[in-house]
Amino acid sequence: MQLDVAAVRACYPALADGYAYLDGAAGTQVPSVVIEAVSGAQAAGLGNSGGAFPASRRADEITASCRAAIAALTGGRAGGVILGPNMTTLTYRLAGALAKTWRPGDEVVVSRLDHDANIRPWVQAAERVGATVRWAEVDVATGELPAGQYAELVTDRTKLVAVTAASNVLGTRPDVTAITATARAAGALSYVDGVHATPHVPVDVRALGADFYATSAYKWSGPHIGAVVAEPALLETLNPDKLAPAPAGVPDRFEQGTLPFASLAGVTAAVEHLAGLAAPDEGSLRERVLASMTAVERYEQRLFGLLLAGLEAMPHVTLYGKPASRTATAFFNVAGRSPEQVATHLASRRVNVWHGDNYAWEVTGVLGIRDSGSAVRAGLVHYNDPSDVDRLLTAVAELAG
Repeated sequence: MQLDVAAVRACYPALADGYAYLDGAAGTQVPSVVIEAVSGAQAAGLGNSGGAFPASRRADEITASCRAAIAALTGGRAGGVILGPNMTTLTYRLAGALAKTWRPGDEVVVSRLDHDANIRPWVQAAERVGATVRWAEVDVATGELPAGQYAELVTDRTKLVAVTAASNVLGTRPDVTAITATARAAGALSYVDGVHATPHVPVDVRALGADFYATSAYKWSGPHIGAVVAEPALLETLNPDKLAPAPAGVPDRFEQGTLPFASLAGVTAAVEHLAGLAAPDEGSLRERVLASMTAVERYEQRLFGLLLAGLEAMPHVTLYGKPASRTATAFFNVAGRSPEQVATHLASRRVNVWHGDNYAWEVTGVLGIRDSGSAVRAGLVHYNDPSDVDRLLTAVAELAG
């Protein structure tokens, strides 16, 4: 199946403002069906969870549908979908729960490639209990995270390996399956940050070997909701801090406070929207998601080829990272201009991009650019089209000399 990008763009009201939205790596726009789902849930009436009246039952049904939708998107189980405000908050919660069993001399492995939300919670948890932190290093020239190094990093003292499924600045897609296999062979758990990968590629948490897989709906056309997907049986072994009367079951005991039910309705609508991007109206939601995201990946990579070739042809542009497998994400600098100046110029040409470290704190340090403002990030998603790429390239070309 092919992606009809003109039809896709018509689903997104925000795109009518005339800007080229190349800032999707920090958060995507939302389609009309998501907006309608959120407002429709509010209009229908919602109550808190667990009540005997219709508005409460409606909230419970919305929550169950949301878990099922995220399971369909990721290949997980609905009973293992933890919901929360964002990936960072949920990762801190999981780090606190997992670290209860860690002891001095235990080890955790993190990578320089990751967003800081999949580094600092583990580093800080390890420091509190006296565990050792070991670092997987990035190849500066290519932006790759070589999987072979994990054979030496992971030992019989390793409790957890945290790794990204895709870098949010370089786009690098490490060999997660090989890394998690190394962790499992040593008896360690793996926590995979899928925030940047999920909007761009079909996801199968079992194939990845991820014990925990984190994602954020606002990166794939949904509301600002985070989720962590794990096997329910694994979650049963963990005891996070919670209020005494709060639910004790899984996954509810990981969800602090009342969930934003209307936003959860929007998450379900976002998954259904993704499933319909390029798949026929037949088959399970999971099957349709896989078909559509396969088409999304194919389309984005073709479009990214144009963006990459255009930037590479400009002698005043420095691109960072040349990984063999990557998402449609470019990280670059322009000679004689700060990243902020470049982003400001692009904004004046109605092109939205981000500048700075984008919370990729470690990798921008390794690249030697963090202290000078890091770089400019332009990322493509399924609603971008060739005109967006042309506008960015034209604007960057204006900065030559």
